[in-house]
Amino acid sequence: MCSSLETGMSKAWQALVLLALPACALAAQPVHYAYGTTPTAAQVKGWDVDVFPDGEGLPPGQGTVAQGEPLYEARCSACHGLFGEGVAKFPNLNNSSLDDLKATPPVKTIGNYWPYAPKIFDYIRRAMPFPMPGSLTDEETYAITAYLLNLNNLVGSDFVADAQTLAKVQMPNRNGLIVNDLKPDTHAKRCMKGCAAGSALEVKTNAKDLKGLTPPTTGPADGK
Repeated sequence: MCSSLETGMSKAWQALVLLALPACALAAQPVHYAYGTTPTAAQVKGWDVDVFPDGEGLPPGQGTVAQGEPLYEARCSACHGLFGEGVAKFPNLNNSSLDDLKATPPVKTIGNYWPYAPKIFDYIRRAMPFPMPGSLTDEETYAITAYLLNLNNLVGSDFVADAQTLAKVQMPNRNGLIVNDLKPDTHAKRCMKGCAAGSALEVKTNAKDLKGLTPPTTGPADGK
């Protein structure tokens, strides 16, 4: 049926055969479509840049507070201010007081909100500086991270940031972020046997009960 159409077939049979052709063609396709190429080790390394809270994934290299100060002034201060105070609507980076998290609205900075120092390095390397993310070397990123930690009075002026020392920095909010037990969207229980009949199920709410949070439907269900 996939090879050809018989000339003497009725139009109805020809239509059925034509409907079957896409399935036949799909089944004949090879498993490998020859798209793309196997990534090289350098390409994989370029994407494998995630850093974990415990410091796993931090690259070799190091940077000091003294090295970070001129880098920060040249690459970061236009948005974040010379002292990390923030310019216009750009974030404040200089505040390690947990009391400000209780304000309304809370004042969140890398100093008082972020729980792990390695993630500061991670974010700067991924997203900064605006608008040229990824333009900093690992050593420059370490140096700017060291300077920001010192700016927040979390490390001394002699601090050297590297894969080992960043993981040891105790951020003020280290224990402030916790993972609560997730609440389920539904309390329905899995049923494998002896299940309730569909006719016995009752919908106890609808879009109108949500007082505008969910728009009404556009079909016949509006009138039910």
